[in-house]
Amino acid sequence: MRTHDPARTGPPARRRGRSFSAPASPGGRAQLAPWHVERVDPDLAEELWLRGSGSRAVAGVDEVGRGCLAGPVVAAAVILPAGWIPSGVRDSKLLTAKDRRRIDADVRRHAIAWAIGVVEPSLIDRMNILRATILASQLAVARLGVRADALLLDSLEIAGLSIRQRALVDADRLCASVAAASVVAKVARDTLMDAYDAAYPGYGFGRNRGYAAPEHRAALVELGPTPIHRRTFIEAYVAEGHVPDEAELDEVVTGASRGER
Repeated sequence: MRTHDPARTGPPARRRGRSFSAPASPGGRAQLAPWHVERVDPDLAEELWLRGSGSRAVAGVDEVGRGCLAGPVVAAAVILPAGWIPSGVRDSKLLTAKDRRRIDADVRRHAIAWAIGVVEPSLIDRMNILRATILASQLAVARLGVRADALLLDSLEIAGLSIRQRALVDADRLCASVAAASVVAKVARDTLMDAYDAAYPGYGFGRNRGYAAPEHRAALVELGPTPIHRRTFIEAYVAEGHVPDEAELDEVVTGASRGER
């Protein structure tokens, strides 16, 4: 997050600004002050800093699919060549599907190394979503063709790895390698969800990607869960004829992150 000079004249504004993810803050969010400028175009500053302090292979790591009712959680790890940023790369959520596919192909073609880790819904139910996310990230890092000696991560460090780690809030908007990993993970998971859409018609997986969209929630009540649904996310709700919306699902994921599930 970059800032302009915060010095202002007159009384502070009464209107609350937008917020951003800040896991260490109460409620996991912090307010975006009027003088803040939100970053959307990542650079190589963090990668260069780590290389300048002795690391030779810096991998960006990111995941997609934590807050879904169905489908796997997918993580990717990417080591970019020194000085190279994929053209147009951003946090995958800010890109069109066409741009994501282009950048994904570019990264796979030019990266020093890239790898993907996938944890299926049945294992998510056994482990909880936080542990499953960490496992997917561990798998992605372990599968890199070049051994990483430093990791850049979006907010969450990876337990169980004896590798230097630097976790930053909104790293997929700050660090080019993390943004690249977010795109690779997103394209990989979308491809899986397209296949599931053909296997399990009626839920709209090709459009909603397993998230709690209205059509998906309605289909769950009408058709019931499929083998790729996360039972621990939905069973109590389906039994009551109700499927969690995005706000309720966020509470499930947040609870798992605190170790409540």
